[in-house]
Amino acid sequence: MRAPIAVVLKCYPRLSETFIAQELLALEQAGFTLNLISLRHPTDAKRHPINDEIKAPVTYLPEYLYQEPRRVFRAWRKTRKMPGYRKMRNQWLRDLRRDFTANRGRRFGQALVMAAELPSITGWIYSHFIHTPSSVARYAAGMKDLRWCASAHAKDIWTSPDWEIREKLGSAEWSVTCTAGGAARLRELAPASAAVHLVYHGLDLTRFPNASVSGTARNGSSPDDPVRILTVGRAVAKKGLDTLVDALARLPESLHWHWTQIGGGELHGALKAQIARLGLAPRVTLTGSLPQQDVLSAYRAADLFVLPCRIAANGDRDGLPNVLVEAASQGLACISTPVSGITELIEDGVNGILVPPDDPERLAEAIER
Repeated sequence: MRAPIAVVLKCYPRLSETFIAQELLALEQAGFTLNLISLRHPTDAKRHPINDEIKAPVTYLPEYLYQEPRRVFRAWRKTRKMPGYRKMRNQWLRDLRRDFTANRGRRFGQALVMAAELPSITGWIYSHFIHTPSSVARYAAGMKDLRWCASAHAKDIWTSPDWEIREKLGSAEWSVTCTAGGAARLRELAPASAAVHLVYHGLDLTRFPNASVSGTARNGSSPDDPVRILTVGRAVAKKGLDTLVDALARLPESLHWHWTQIGGGELHGALKAQIARLGLAPRVTLTGSLPQQDVLSAYRAADLFVLPCRIAANGDRDGLPNVLVEAASQGLACISTPVSGITELIEDGVNGILVPPDDPERLAEAIER
């Protein structure tokens, strides 16, 4: 019998992380026993049906240590007797000197709780994202003398300090990431002995079966049946939704269209204000986050999928957006940008259109085409 794997997640479940849920379910179906460790409680009001299929129990660590001081204190009393405690405490102090933040203190406190409460039969620790979840995983694994590994994605690769990524890759048994660009970045930073593997997320086609193509695509000539443009993505800087709104405002009056955006995000208020300022509100629907079955229905009702990604000012960027893979699986024409791993899926003029990021004029031309 395989020893259970402890999987460290930043927040579980999360509507924007169906790729993680898909992997967890596949691991369970392959016979692995999982224990999920979440750094945060969920904030989404809805959840995907796939999360209900995952049987693994979830342990929620104290998001802020002051919320559960007794739990943290009990954990410290237990973990300080573990053979790896002193080494990990010293590692944390070195990390803290280089990044003197409250976040760094929280991660060590969460690692204390995780190490103290982890079942003794645990065989591995596996973390999703190489920033904060991997900090907790690394500290806890060191205290328990367990092997650990990590899956890196996008923001965590491009906004974490080089020294931190380098040391984590050297400590982990292996790591994976989902784009060739991300893998190249990790290999550039990794010690010679570190194993970095490229593993694309893929798509479960039983959940996204091929859509039947009716051959009645709209062309924008009818005001009663406008072209349906779709974006699935949070309103955050790296998605470039402000560029898309500017592009929509540039489309000719003779072209009839309606844009639907699915997803939450901290820039939702600014996006709504921009839409109102440009007089586009009657032609736009912002749904907020939706469960997967509703997203699938939206793909099938749309004519065009647009996601004008960019590299944000802080270096954050997408890897290979899973929504582009999902949209392509439903036969949707896709327009995006040549940022990060997108060119690993879309070849300009062959299976989609790529335009420069932050260029509303070129984006409008591509949509009109």
